[in-house]
Amino acid sequence: MEINKIYNENCLDTMARMEDNFIDLTVTSPPYDNLREYNGYSFDFENIAKELYRVTKVGGVVVWIVGDATKNGNESGTSFKQALFFKECGFNLHDTMIYRKLNYLPITTNRYEPQFEYMFILSKSKLKTFNPIKKTNKTSGLRGGNHRHNGKDLEPLHTKNGIVNEIGIKTNVWDVACGSMNSKDKISFKHPATFPEKLAADHIYSWSNEGDLIYDCFMGSGTTAKMSHIYNRNWIGSELSIEYFNIANVRLKSYLNQTTLF
Repeated sequence: MEINKIYNENCLDTMARMEDNFIDLTVTSPPYDNLREYNGYSFDFENIAKELYRVTKVGGVVVWIVGDATKNGNESGTSFKQALFFKECGFNLHDTMIYRKLNYLPITTNRYEPQFEYMFILSKSKLKTFNPIKKTNKTSGLRGGNHRHNGKDLEPLHTKNGIVNEIGIKTNVWDVACGSMNSKDKISFKHPATFPEKLAADHIYSWSNEGDLIYDCFMGSGTTAKMSHIYNRNWIGSELSIEYFNIANVRLKSYLNQTTLF
């Protein structure tokens, strides 16, 4: 199978040509609950989940970013159903992360504004790669409280001798603005739900290493491919819509013709 290429086809057709244990990391955000107008296309979630398990390497990860629709005051709960089905397929639900949108659109009148989506981190067996993104602790230098476990006081991992370290691991709630990090990247905004570049970049960095193979079964405007290239990963994408397939390829060619990205 040719890598560093987007295939204009159903992702099930793409994965059917992959060997078992082929992909190191999948980063994707599927169309869900009709929240996105996706040119009339739908997808076979259960068979996609089964195939993702088959093609993912042992220790590899699938990052599945989804939200739920609300109809007649009732949330669908589709995201949770999908997470549970992934577990039935054999995946470990390694973490349930939150993507909090910094530039969300107000759309409701009788409930609090929806600002986040779920990011399910699904691992095939024990995780093989974790490159944690670090942050500066606001309380560095201060004394931190102990945790209790089985009746014993335990010093938190972010402290040393009871003093909070200057640097710690980022939390699993990520604040990210929608869209491209590059204000000159106008091509990606022709897609109705552009995958944020920083979101893709941080997951690619966290769960893979240079030279690994990244997959996006709903490539959309090409964000996963672009950020994989920037982080020196190989990649494969599937995109059923010819319109979005063309947008992604034009965007990638535009980026590759530039000497600098930002």
